[in-house]
Amino acid sequence: MTLSTLRGEIRGHILEPGDDGYEDARLVWNGMIDRRPLAVVRAASMADVAPTIRAARTLGVPLAVRGGGHNVAGNGTVDGGIVLDLGGLTAVRVDPDAREVRIEAGATLADVDRATEPYGLAVPIGVVSGTGVAGLTLGGGVGWLIRAHGLSVDNLISVELVTADGATVQASATEEPELFWGVRGGGGNFGVVTAFTFRAHPLGPDVFAGTFVYRADRWADALRGWESWTRAGVPDALTSIATFLAPPPVFELGDEPVMLLGWIWADPDRAAGERVVETLRQAAPPSDELVQPVTWTAWQSAADGLFPKGVRAYWKNTSFETLDDATIDVIVRRAAEQTWAGTAFDIHHMEGAFGRVPEDATPFPDRNARYWLNIYGFWSEAAGDAARIAFVRGFAAEMEPHASGGRYVNFLGQEADRGDPVAAAEAVYGPDKLDRLVALKRRFDPDNVFRLNHNIPPG
Repeated sequence: MTLSTLRGEIRGHILEPGDDGYEDARLVWNGMIDRRPLAVVRAASMADVAPTIRAARTLGVPLAVRGGGHNVAGNGTVDGGIVLDLGGLTAVRVDPDAREVRIEAGATLADVDRATEPYGLAVPIGVVSGTGVAGLTLGGGVGWLIRAHGLSVDNLISVELVTADGATVQASATEEPELFWGVRGGGGNFGVVTAFTFRAHPLGPDVFAGTFVYRADRWADALRGWESWTRAGVPDALTSIATFLAPPPVFELGDEPVMLLGWIWADPDRAAGERVVETLRQAAPPSDELVQPVTWTAWQSAADGLFPKGVRAYWKNTSFETLDDATIDVIVRRAAEQTWAGTAFDIHHMEGAFGRVPEDATPFPDRNARYWLNIYGFWSEAAGDAARIAFVRGFAAEMEPHASGGRYVNFLGQEADRGDPVAAAEAVYGPDKLDRLVALKRRFDPDNVFRLNHNIPPG
């Protein structure tokens, strides 16, 4: 097969070097990733997937699969291979009576939220609306509803998947249940998922959410108060995330680094939510508050301005169990060093519905985690690479003695895949889960066609 043959088999558009639009089509969200594919195949329908996989295999070139293209590791593009770009497949179909949502593989969080909000429903997904649903879900899906409803994969009903040999497979709790287990955290290792069906939950359109703001002199006390509060029986409906950053001008919070403690109440009983938030306010009194009427879609997109396409990005993450004085010392000291707009870090309070899912129910690691730390660099100029990367690495190294070791693949950069791929996969999943994932890989992708990801080698 040649690219000319492929053109005759698909409805989509193929872009090669020199074609109008190729330079933009080859790029992904992380501006540090600069690769030149042999061709970018922009799928027009799900029927374009199998022929594109077959073309890559026949030509003997690597295949990159791209949904939203927001992956920090840049796995949605490749030098000298074929990019299967699913970004045009964005249909979202809502069944409000069944509270089920079918989502095509190119849809972003914004596409989903816009479709579900008019019905007063929400799917548990991530925190930046430009993120692709496919990559987010295949890695797990950490977001604002994690304590109320768990990860995205905990709300997944079924997937439609095209395998390396071009077959279309349905996977759910009753059809191919082991494959269904694998795609709920094992990434895109087993095929190209073309559609996802989720459970949705009542929420919005208006939500009770807000942000407490802390200046540097209150950080340590605020973290101690938050820690104490999280141990006092917080209802699942309240999810909170602490963010430390030097605020960009759009935030109108001044030039000094701040701690932002964002929270959202995922229950229709607003009065109960106000009582819970008041206990948080008393436990960790803020310097200021940003609490005003907001819709679910507005809340989900509030941080989008930090992450425009083309930003340079380098991330590291880990789970940890407690905000004791030693851990707080590292966090506060490192936060104070962030005097530039270009790195930040989030601390997610986990537990709740997330923590009640049995450890072996999905590949996602460390269901016992109380907190998850994501340290993320985002800057615009290559001149900042060395300093920003050094900050992220240094902070991560200092956190290691305090960490419980969980790694979330969606927060891992390309560096995580260098060296021994088996060791890298075992560091994420542990030996028992990795054995199951490898068995699935051998069954569905023995030739490792789908290797441009956080790879699970079949051997």
